[in-house]
Amino acid sequence: MTDAFTDAVRLRDLLKTWANHAAFPLWWKVGADHKGGGFFEKIEQSGEAPDSPRRGRVLPRQIYSFTAAGKLGWTGPWKKAVEHGLSYYLDVYRKPDGLFRTLVGPGGVVLDDTAPLYDQAFALFALANAFEVTGRQDLKAIAVSVRDRLNATLRHPLGGFNETAPPTLPLQSNPHMHLFEASLAWAEQDGDDPEWRDLADMIAELALSRFIAADTGALREFFDDKWGSAPGVEGRIWEPGHQYEWGWLLLRWGKLAARPDATAAALRMIDLAERVGCDAERGVAVNAMLDDMSAHDNGARLWPQTERIKAGVLAAEITGDDRWWGVAVEGAEGLLQYLRTPVPGLWRDKLKPDGAFIEEAAPASSFYHIVCAIAELDRAVTAAS
Repeated sequence: MTDAFTDAVRLRDLLKTWANHAAFPLWWKVGADHKGGGFFEKIEQSGEAPDSPRRGRVLPRQIYSFTAAGKLGWTGPWKKAVEHGLSYYLDVYRKPDGLFRTLVGPGGVVLDDTAPLYDQAFALFALANAFEVTGRQDLKAIAVSVRDRLNATLRHPLGGFNETAPPTLPLQSNPHMHLFEASLAWAEQDGDDPEWRDLADMIAELALSRFIAADTGALREFFDDKWGSAPGVEGRIWEPGHQYEWGWLLLRWGKLAARPDATAAALRMIDLAERVGCDAERGVAVNAMLDDMSAHDNGARLWPQTERIKAGVLAAEITGDDRWWGVAVEGAEGLLQYLRTPVPGLWRDKLKPDGAFIEEAAPASSFYHIVCAIAELDRAVTAAS
């Protein structure tokens, strides 16, 4: 057993303890709206949850987080939490056309009835994970209706999807990443429906052919209407966090599809994020870089640290190279900085270039990233032990 792997086990244990004894209890007791339904958008650092508009992309993240809670060993009412979130989501956010709206206010008042691709990707992801733990067959039909509607209204003629109907620019890779994650989740849950695998394959091929710059291995964020780089600075941006996150997904797909080219591209992406996209002094992955490898945004949000963990453990598992365990360990050490809060179970979200955190409420949207990283670290450590 190597030193890096030993450190990974220790950090896995620390993070699972934090999740099971602090985070899951707090986000169920305080973060759930037990009177009106669903979950709140944030919890203040003082420990109170204000009632504010709730984005359609956040509720499915909370549903996922509680589906993972049971697997991580939380002994609290995780099944009740899943059903609590799911019933509210289906009742309040689902539109007559089968898609999910983007913003709802207190009391279920509709504030924004649009249904962008990004939010539908998270709807599909939550439905897949809820199906896994509940076995509810109606969730399959709901997911298929979302997929069919996306194909009918948002498909781009050159592959992939527009973000909205009617189309707007720039086109974006990020919503495709989450749709990729959701399609892989459904392919695992519903192997009898080949269209989920077809969707995953299409997105993977688009990433390999259009999103990833051949010369640098950087995955671009913004595109013109023909999937070329968007004009100006937008077309030059790449994000270390997304390098890790796409890398993790492409490693999964490369193994599933027996595609060593995808595995090689994923490892190159992760390596680039490590070499160029991390600040050793603060011990974190930064927000955004440019194609000349200069910093575009040297702040560091919480979520890139979680993606560094996921990418590191899967790279270690697939390659057998111990250095990738070191990547996961550095990601976990970086993440722990964000979890040191006055109220256990909360987090800081934004680390400034000077090393100080912005004082603000803990956003519920980050819980999905944290939980997914802990779950992947736990899975990989258990498999390797």
